[in-house]
Amino acid sequence: MTDYLNVGKIVNTQGIKGEVRVISQTDFPELRYQVGNSLTLFQEGKAPVLLVIATHRKHKNFDLLSFEGHSNINDVEKYRDGILKIAKEDLNDLAADEYYYHEIIGLLVKTTDGVTIGKIKEILSPGANDVWVVGRTGKKDVLIPYIEQVVLKIDLEKGEVLIELMDGLIDEN
Repeated sequence: MTDYLNVGKIVNTQGIKGEVRVISQTDFPELRYQVGNSLTLFQEGKAPVLLVIATHRKHKNFDLLSFEGHSNINDVEKYRDGILKIAKEDLNDLAADEYYYHEIIGLLVKTTDGVTIGKIKEILSPGANDVWVVGRTGKKDVLIPYIEQVVLKIDLEKGEVLIELMDGLIDEN
């Protein structure tokens, strides 16, 4: 069976010409949404649908997509709340110091003095750099900026990340 990874969620239609609004959950929207690329749409209780991208543009916080053979709102309205995914075998190779979100989420975060902070549960992309949300048992989540002064080493085989704990980075509550 093929494994799939989330690329984005269709949250609404846009206009009347078959465009959909997508909240992206991918590290590489410009690559995933290239014209001619295929994505698989998953909806609860329905068979997966293979969609080929006809157009892509950015608008506010959304990626706007249209699909081949879906030229008006009536063709895509039924796809609302569907999840767009890519087959794992269709992923591109990355440079040695680059990682996919699915490789980072779930890793344990440890400090240089051996303290385990928690597990990465989400990745935010607010601007200049990604921010990793680290879940801690019984405490507030910690936000770790993905910058080289903080993230020293990512070890996928060990399943952990080594960080340099900067003052004020962690609220002890």
